[in-house]
Amino acid sequence: MATVLVPLAQGCEELEAVTIIDLLRRAGVTVVVAGLEEGPITASRGVVLLPDTTLEAVLDQDFDLVVLPGGLGGAERLEADQRIAALLRRMTEQGRYVAAICAAPRVLAKAGLLKNRAVTAYPGILDGQTDLRFSSAAVVRDGTFITSRGPGTALDFGLTLIELLCGREQRDLVEAALQR
Repeated sequence: MATVLVPLAQGCEELEAVTIIDLLRRAGVTVVVAGLEEGPITASRGVVLLPDTTLEAVLDQDFDLVVLPGGLGGAERLEADQRIAALLRRMTEQGRYVAAICAAPRVLAKAGLLKNRAVTAYPGILDGQTDLRFSSAAVVRDGTFITSRGPGTALDFGLTLIELLCGREQRDLVEAALQR
């Protein structure tokens, strides 16, 4: 079964984080939610999230996918954390999937991973980036990189990740149960 790491930082976008975690778990994916530090995470709208573990405790584990939720405050903290940058580079070198939504694609850009790639993000987040191909699509996949625009696209983003990891049939089963 696929394993996914969802790192959480203070100020993350709760709608994105919870939607991603929930949908992947509905599909039977093993999801590890890791806080950048110990303790609860207060998301951008004041919702308190309790990670399964800390990032430090799982850094040496192998994951099929790392998904970065957005929220400007959370993305800024992810971007400033050198462990995240090193993890994303390692995932890329190993040919594994990396995904980011909303403000989080800026974390990938700062790590130098989006050069000449098709990408989407929350409007304005990647302004000034001249070395990527920006799209207004809800979800964009370029090789092992998957990006999405924001809270309103979180459901499509999560379903895309399910299809990527588990196949179209599993995506369809999860989507049908949502009564979309």
